[in-house]
Amino acid sequence: MTRMQTYGYPLPGMPDKDLPGRLIVIEGTDGVGRSTQVALIREWLEQNGYGTVQTGLARSALAAKGISRAKQGNYLSPLTMDLFYATDFVDRLEKEIIPALRAGFVMLTDRYIYAPIARALARGADPDWIFGVYGFAIVPDAVFYLRANVEAIIPRVLSARGMFDYWESGSDFLAGADIYHNYITYQRSIIEQFDRMAEHFNFRVIDATRGVYPVFADLKTQISEIVADMRRQQKP
Repeated sequence: MTRMQTYGYPLPGMPDKDLPGRLIVIEGTDGVGRSTQVALIREWLEQNGYGTVQTGLARSALAAKGISRAKQGNYLSPLTMDLFYATDFVDRLEKEIIPALRAGFVMLTDRYIYAPIARALARGADPDWIFGVYGFAIVPDAVFYLRANVEAIIPRVLSARGMFDYWESGSDFLAGADIYHNYITYQRSIIEQFDRMAEHFNFRVIDATRGVYPVFADLKTQISEIVADMRRQQKP
C-alpha cells in the first residue's frame, strides 16, 4: 500500500486512505541513465505480472507543450518556470499518479518533485518557498537516486547528443558563453542539491557510474522487496 502522506498539505479531493499501488521514483541528473532504467524496470515488472504505469517530468497534457515552447526561447523568469513545472506535476498527480495507485498499479516516474526543486534552488529560489510549493506531493514508497559525478556523465552526454543542452548547462542564467564551463558548474550545483535532498528524504542512492545492467540488477533487488506483497496479474 502507498500511504497517503504528503510533504505538507493534501490537495482538495485527494484520497484520505492508503492506496493499493506503489509509487517508485527514479531521480538523478542529466546523463545518469534514468530513462533507460525506467524502461527496463517497467518491462521486467510487466513480465512478472505487475501492472505498471509510467510518467515523467514535463509530460502532462496540461503543461507539457507550454513548457516545451517556453524552453525554445529564454523569455520566462525562473519563478515562472518553477510554477510551470509545478503545474505539470499537479496535473500528472491528479490525472495519472493517483488513479494508477488507486487501481493497484506500480507507478514508475522518471523524476518527481526533486528535479524541479533542485533546478529551482540552483537558480536561487528560496528553499522554504519551493519546498512549500510542492507540499501537496505524495511521499513515494521509494526514491532511487542514480548518482554520478560530472566527470562520469560528460562522456555519456556527448556520446548520446554530441553537444550540451542549453537548459541542462544552466546557460539561461549563468554568465559567459562557454557552454562547457556552464555545464560543469550547473551540474555540480544540481548534484549538490540532490545530495542534500538524498540525506533529508532518505533516497536510496545507486552508483550510476557503472554500466546499465549492474545498476538494473541493484534496482531489481530493491524493487522486488517493495512490490513483493502486491497482487500479480495472471499470465495468459
